[in-house]
Amino acid sequence: MSTFSTSLTANLIQQQTNYRRWHRHQSKCQILRSQLGFNQVVSSRPAVCQGCSHYHGKAYGQSRTTRTRLICGFHPYGWTANDNCPDWQEKY
Repeated sequence: MSTFSTSLTANLIQQQTNYRRWHRHQSKCQILRSQLGFNQVVSSRPAVCQGCSHYHGKAYGQSRTTRTRLICGFHPYGWTANDNCPDWQEKY
């Protein structure tokens, strides 16, 4: 076995070890977050849009700075008034 292939094998083993260590750390962090109650994600859906069949809610754009979320076809940025949306329809 040549020195080159031996060093490649050693590097591969080291990368696998580092990945396992990183993955174990991430698992422990997730367990801790769930124990503390940080795993509950707050809904990003506006309250007015709850249960509406027109809700889209996907983000479009190439980067975080240019990304825009499309709420629905009638109100692209969501219904901003305090009263009920006039286009709301119950989800089937």
